[in-house]
Amino acid sequence: MNPRTPVLVGVGQVLNRIETLDDAMEPLAMMFEAIDRAVADTGTGGFLDQVQSVRVIRGVWSYENPARLIAEKIGAPNAQTVGTLFGGNQNQAIVNHTADAILAGELDLVLITGAENGYSANKARKAGVELEATEAPGTPDLVLGAQKPEHHDFEVAKGIRQAIQVYPMYDNAIRHERGETLDEHLARVSALWARFNDVAVGNPNAWVREDLSATEIGRASATNRQISFPYTKLMNANMMVDMGAALILCSVAKARALGIAEDRWVYPHVGTQGYDHFSASVRESFTRSPGIRITGGRAMELSGINPDDLDFVDLYSCFPSAVQVAARELGLSEERPLTVTGGLTFGGGPLNNYVMHSIARTVELLREKPGGKALVTANGGNLYKHVHGIYSSAPPSRDFQHANVQDEIDALPSREVLERHVGDVTIESYTVMYAGDEPAVGHVACLTAEGNRTWVNTNDRDLMSAMTTEEFCGRAASVSAAGELAIR
Repeated sequence: MNPRTPVLVGVGQVLNRIETLDDAMEPLAMMFEAIDRAVADTGTGGFLDQVQSVRVIRGVWSYENPARLIAEKIGAPNAQTVGTLFGGNQNQAIVNHTADAILAGELDLVLITGAENGYSANKARKAGVELEATEAPGTPDLVLGAQKPEHHDFEVAKGIRQAIQVYPMYDNAIRHERGETLDEHLARVSALWARFNDVAVGNPNAWVREDLSATEIGRASATNRQISFPYTKLMNANMMVDMGAALILCSVAKARALGIAEDRWVYPHVGTQGYDHFSASVRESFTRSPGIRITGGRAMELSGINPDDLDFVDLYSCFPSAVQVAARELGLSEERPLTVTGGLTFGGGPLNNYVMHSIARTVELLREKPGGKALVTANGGNLYKHVHGIYSSAPPSRDFQHANVQDEIDALPSREVLERHVGDVTIESYTVMYAGDEPAVGHVACLTAEGNRTWVNTNDRDLMSAMTTEEFCGRAASVSAAGELAIR
């Protein structure tokens, strides 16, 4: 085996379930705890002062360069410090980048970590309390990633600024394309999410381990309010978690020098990356993702496997539509296990850092299955920025491979989006957003006769109510000069 082969040798996860704010841990404290657990997981220790690069996934916290403070605390003050920009894709992207650097001989021992304290921060806001936070000044030596807008200007003009407003539109479009009734669709998607919950019940590091039925997940209730049609709270990513994780990567030569037993080693085989067209506004379809298809297809092609060869899969699971689109594009049955954590609803959704937990859990599972293979997918933004990784407990037959498929995706057609349209349209998809228990606004994506897309809002209570009980995808409508939607 090439002694420069990158290998994951230690993983650590932290869940800080607090009863009172006295037990709250700031994100940096959770990072340090996760690092300690990752070191213990290697089966050895005393090597952190040899770390050459400390890499921290960007969070919503106010630290400027937490990697520097971590490097100093672990006795490696001269280590390179690396940060990222925002995005759920960043964990897999930084693992791919790190594997490249190790293979090239630029690095031998790297520490990656991240954490979020959404649960305690929310609890503190409600109590009018300000949580203490360590100062971590400075600028990282390197910042990975490129920050791009998540929503088209024409979406923002209609108040569409959040993922919770667009992912349900994808699911409604999926329902229409499959020819399902509203009840059939809700039953299928609720069952999918119940299977994710089943995995969380068996994952010791999942945030929600309560066994929930498909009915409990899909039915709105006092504890599971409707967020957007067709999604209840239990179909949304759960950001109210206090979770941290850490990964230790090194070369095979370094792992041997440190005396880390080979039964702890898990190998990154392939990493791929590709971004879909910039926003939902310009994509050809709400039910497809060429970015996932091409990025995932290239990952499997380079690793010489097909979907049936995968022992473990963790599809990025911010919402059910993200999983359905990815499963279809990758050739994976919805009936097979599609998560190793329980997903961002039940495993826990610490914003940008979720995928570090899915990688850590994947490592644990692969260690128990000699020769096993796993796929981890990461998604940043609005079904937008895709980064995939293939892992195995068996060493690769070829050196780690890293591919960017952006040129292939960029060559694909896109739709023209209109800022304003007056006249006949066909409803492509829609969602109804709730404020409390009441519908607040309906967001509607429409196609013109020429195939251009335009956005329309409605505040008509009768129409919004009907949209949650009848199928409106595919229906003919018209848009007035005042921007009002009329169903024909």
